[in-house]
Amino acid sequence: MRTAELTDDAFFAALLEADAQRLDGLLSEDFVIIDVMSGAAIDRDAFVTAVRERVVTFAGIEVRERSTRHHRDTAIIVGETAMRGSFADRDFSVASRYTHVFVTGADGRWRLASAQGTPITAPA
Repeated sequence: MRTAELTDDAFFAALLEADAQRLDGLLSEDFVIIDVMSGAAIDRDAFVTAVRERVVTFAGIEVRERSTRHHRDTAIIVGETAMRGSFADRDFSVASRYTHVFVTGADGRWRLASAQGTPITAPA
């Protein structure tokens, strides 16, 4: 059985490779992501389409730390990333804390159900 951490790695790899088909297979049917830059809630279809059409691209994703908690068929990963890329032809670079919630289905595969990113800003 694939671990939630390996699925987390596969998610980031699919983003880096702009592999919408692989990404689609890693997400639950009701997946939602909260955009790290705007706070917008984006559903599965819109997110996969944005990757497929290269509206959003990633030049680099570095997972700096990660911890996982398991609750039966759910895994919650909290981590820190540094990401570079572009959105709608505008470059971005952001360090963030993220929370990914993974669930397993009847097939035993981990799928990402929810993702939330929060930018890390310098202390005031």
